[in-house]
Amino acid sequence: MIEHVYRRASAATRIDRVIVATDDPRILDTVRSFGGEARMTRRDHPTGSDRLAEVARELDVPLVVNVQGDEPLVDPTLIDRMVSKLAGDPTLGIATACCPVSDAAEHASPHVVKVVTDGRGDALYFSRAPIPHRADAPRNEPPFGWKHIGLYAYRHAALLALAATPPTALERTEQLEQLRALETGVRIGVVQTDSVPVGVDTPEDLEQVRRLMSTGGDGISSSITSGTRLEPRRR
Repeated sequence: MIEHVYRRASAATRIDRVIVATDDPRILDTVRSFGGEARMTRRDHPTGSDRLAEVARELDVPLVVNVQGDEPLVDPTLIDRMVSKLAGDPTLGIATACCPVSDAAEHASPHVVKVVTDGRGDALYFSRAPIPHRADAPRNEPPFGWKHIGLYAYRHAALLALAATPPTALERTEQLEQLRALETGVRIGVVQTDSVPVGVDTPEDLEQVRRLMSTGGDGISSSITSGTRLEPRRR
């Protein structure tokens, strides 16, 4: 699976290098076996951003993109849109993405992270709770809101500053590391997409991804350039 993620991320045109960051030597060996670049990191990182920062400290780059290692159908064009948003606005520290929440059950699920944005597309808040609350309509009627997609593009300095900041109160409450950025005044620009990503968290997810890939239903080119930084998701 990590090879599929690597090659999808490499197909983005606005990135220059792909590095897999992992604390598992088996992943390191797998990536190197197909010609990819990988780095070992410490095992004690509390969040993905902290692991990302360990590798990023050694890189002389203006922007760093974080793609989870369990997203084999990640869309390279969405990565490019996030990079473009961040590069086009020097006041942004981070860019991320969201897609529509599909139904009321998903909106209510604490396993689905929701995001609300302001008029210019900046994140106001992320929550596991069903936000926004619909006070004027039945809860089972659309629209339900926006689901956060766990892709991030960071300005290099913003990433290192966040990694040097202790976890914040809302971050600990919601168990969402992106709240550390909001609580410390970092602007997060949010790119909207209608494409709903399929991550692999369960055996059923894996079978769905296999079906999509076998039928060509992913709709994403597998051409390779070079590109981003990846890490396996930590629960």
